[in-house]
Amino acid sequence: MRVFVINPGSTSTRLALYEDDRPVLVRELRHHKAEIARFARVADQFRYRLAAVEAVLGEWKTDPADLDGVAGRGGLLRPLEGGVYIVSDEMLIDLESARHGEHACNLGAPLARELADRAGVEAYIVDPVVTDELAEVARFTGLPGIRRRSLFHALSQRGAARTAAARQGAGYDEADFIVCHMGGGISIGAHRRGRVVEVVNALDGEGPFSPERTGGLPLVPLLERIERGEGTPAEFRRMIQREGGLFAHLGTNDLREVLARMDQGDEPASMVFHALAYGVSRYIGSLAPVLADGSGRVAVAAVVLTGGLARSDRLVNEIKRMVGYLGPVEVVTGDEEMAALASGVGRVLRGEEQAKDYDASRP
Repeated sequence: MRVFVINPGSTSTRLALYEDDRPVLVRELRHHKAEIARFARVADQFRYRLAAVEAVLGEWKTDPADLDGVAGRGGLLRPLEGGVYIVSDEMLIDLESARHGEHACNLGAPLARELADRAGVEAYIVDPVVTDELAEVARFTGLPGIRRRSLFHALSQRGAARTAAARQGAGYDEADFIVCHMGGGISIGAHRRGRVVEVVNALDGEGPFSPERTGGLPLVPLLERIERGEGTPAEFRRMIQREGGLFAHLGTNDLREVLARMDQGDEPASMVFHALAYGVSRYIGSLAPVLADGSGRVAVAAVVLTGGLARSDRLVNEIKRMVGYLGPVEVVTGDEEMAALASGVGRVLRGEEQAKDYDASRP
């Protein structure tokens, strides 16, 4: 069973060919920012990225006709229940028009569909970032008209949770997990028996600060800065989503550089590092009540740490020290997104899971 996987990011496109859930060929294409900047819209990058993908397939001597399925990273669509979805015409229209938002991940489905059509097979997305399984009570805020959204690293989180469950000899659908993806943005999810019932949203300004994002901010001081004319809404949006966190404090979004500065006695770097670990741990702990049983007891199968920052033993050890009371801490540092895409399609092809249809008309 051969599944080709496409995972587009802002300045990269990751590719992999899987045979029976095993990666046999892997490549990461890096795109120069100047090249990407030529395109006014993300959708305009389609032909540019497709040509790069075709070149790799040529090097690999891989004919699309030999594929059994193609998986693309899911983009910004309407809120969806988690799972595997067939790439439909309706889905492509929503992504091309950026109806629900614009991001490089919107290219995953159209690239997958193009290659799948050549092969005469289906194209799929798996657990897109808009995966939404929140309880209604979790959507409330203190201001009518503003509701919380479910936007998080669903693909990475679910893949890491499945890996952690397999290590423990359990099924992902049979246990509870708190999963924290730590990358350029940090999202945290409460996974209850296979459903992500609460999230710390990585995009809307919730949670701990990250290498590039501010995380949650006190609102009144932020409003005061806007009132003083210290920035436009667009400028503050950029600060919150791309120029906050480690970058704002230390001028770098690279944790390795922060650790090197700590080793040289840089006190500000040390303070920011410990604040990062503290913030991540605090928000992991904030999800414990969501998974408590009727008696108030919390028994998670594991707290799972994944994403690029989980490769730092120093950060992981700091977090373990603060959240170990919740249960065992599992660290999953493989390429969970690519594996999760291939695995999801594999489950459908083997008849273990039913692929879902995308309905653009639903709210």
